Amino acid sequence: MSLEQLNRKPGHLIRRAQQIAVAVFMEECSQFDLTPVQYAALAAIHLQPGIDATRLSQLIALDRSTTGSVLERLEAKSLVLRSPSPEDRRIKLLRLSQAGRALLREVETAVERAQQRIVAPLPPAQRKTFMRLLAQLVESNNALSRAPAGLDRLDAHPA
Repeated sequence: MSLEQLNRKPGHLIRRAQQIAVAVFMEECSQFDLTPVQYAALAAIHLQPGIDATRLSQLIALDRSTTGSVLERLEAKSLVLRSPSPEDRRIKLLRLSQAGRALLREVETAVERAQQRIVAPLPPAQRKTFMRLLAQLVESNNALSRAPAGLDRLDAHPA
């Protein structure tokens, strides 16, 4: 196999695209001390206040252990609050603190800038096609993931 062949393998290219996406996000959002996964957790909790960690892990496609670590960091930063469920006190329900809501509002412009930078090398006419194909690839292979996303989409649930 040649390096050219390696650089044409979908798995290798997807891994490289992930590295680039994280680097761009971190650069654009550096002043907020927030990772892409932490942002996803904050956004999901904002959209579904009172969600539990298990459901959160399904919505943002993280394994439960990683979700737990992310929540610990967000809680340590006073961005997320956990409270016992009235039905089952073993289950902790999540909501954003006032600081979490403020950070989410403040970071949104930087996050959007990062998203635009990631696809900027593509001609505008190809960006929609790229996003459609990328979503199709992810959704079609969801069950193969270590942490498959829940079957329903986050945006399908009213806040």
